[in-house]
Amino acid sequence: MHVATADSTLESPTEAADQLWEQLSTRLGAPPDWIVITPSVSYDIAQLQQTFNNHAAKRFHGSTSCLGAMTERGVVNAEGRGIAAFGIADSDGDYGVGEAILDTAASPETAACQALDAALADAGRPGEVPDLIWISTPPGCEEKVINGLETAIGAGVPIVGGSSADNDVSGQWAQLTRTGVYLNAIIVSVLFPSTELYFAFHSGYEPTETKGHVTRANGRILYEIDGRPAAEVYNDWTGGVLQDAFATGEQNVLPLTTLHPLGRVVGNVSGTDYHQLSHPDHITPERGLSLFSNIEVGDELWLMKGTRHSLVERAGRVARAAMQTGDIEPGDIAGGLVIYCAGCMLTVQDQMDNVVEHLNNALENHPFLGSFTFGEQGCFVGGENRHGNLMISVLLLGNTPV
Repeated sequence: MHVATADSTLESPTEAADQLWEQLSTRLGAPPDWIVITPSVSYDIAQLQQTFNNHAAKRFHGSTSCLGAMTERGVVNAEGRGIAAFGIADSDGDYGVGEAILDTAASPETAACQALDAALADAGRPGEVPDLIWISTPPGCEEKVINGLETAIGAGVPIVGGSSADNDVSGQWAQLTRTGVYLNAIIVSVLFPSTELYFAFHSGYEPTETKGHVTRANGRILYEIDGRPAAEVYNDWTGGVLQDAFATGEQNVLPLTTLHPLGRVVGNVSGTDYHQLSHPDHITPERGLSLFSNIEVGDELWLMKGTRHSLVERAGRVARAAMQTGDIEPGDIAGGLVIYCAGCMLTVQDQMDNVVEHLNNALENHPFLGSFTFGEQGCFVGGENRHGNLMISVLLLGNTPV
């Protein structure tokens, strides 16, 4: 197992993709068997995809990332332009990439199963159960995709990944594979590596003592908490963080709520609850709240709290948590993939070099690729695959054959 990363901020998509390929091939010493690509939307994604195909890349899994990416060398962002890649050379492992377009599938669940079947066929392992599934989706259907995958292969396979993002939440995100460039597709990679995998899924937030129950909701719209308009309850809980928005009629409250998400308890380990987070982004006309994840009547919601400091440190802590799951040290890993919420990144954008530093300290400068996503998917310590917001998901690959 050999792992390497590459990055570029060159303006030309062709030159940027050429640079990535040259870096990956040189650092790996062999053609990569699987590549994860995370470009910003400022590039011509179709030209990037064509250039990778021209290099005869075996398979790649691409999804756009907000304002660029990060690697062990630093933040990859030149005025909102940047692209990074993570490559694996593993002749004793099997990898596959598949895709399905949501517009042509009967449902997100069906699309997820179609993409899974295509990925397993690409890996030469049809009908088998992979060690891990890596996913990319457009924002909005993540829970259904996870449900579809678990229906197909059971709930015991970790599902990790992130939702495609753009630079300003205007819907310009995209996905790309050898087959094409998509605006609304499910991309699934299946991993059968020759080494062990280690993963963790956390947030950088703590629960407060404030909580309530969902009494009216539909999908990602939270209408009422404890029988009252959700935005009014949330405003009370946070000491008036939405008060100016109420006064001006502003509906977009995404920047105001980043340090105060809503959490649901998923499980408990050693007496401590762990939470799945939902990020409020708009006030609805009825003074409800729209979220980046689904909510259901009866859910118990906790007001969570975070700080800029906790968001800077947390990625390194999650990387350490991933190593702790296998009782391993940094010397036991080849490299890793990091999913870091774009909302968190934008909140601490001036301190992202410190985020990279914390990751490098945890991983002792082993290669990693971090993408900035509009939704995070991961597997909690209790084995629950979930979609959340303002979360961090880390996947580490071991360096010793099983």
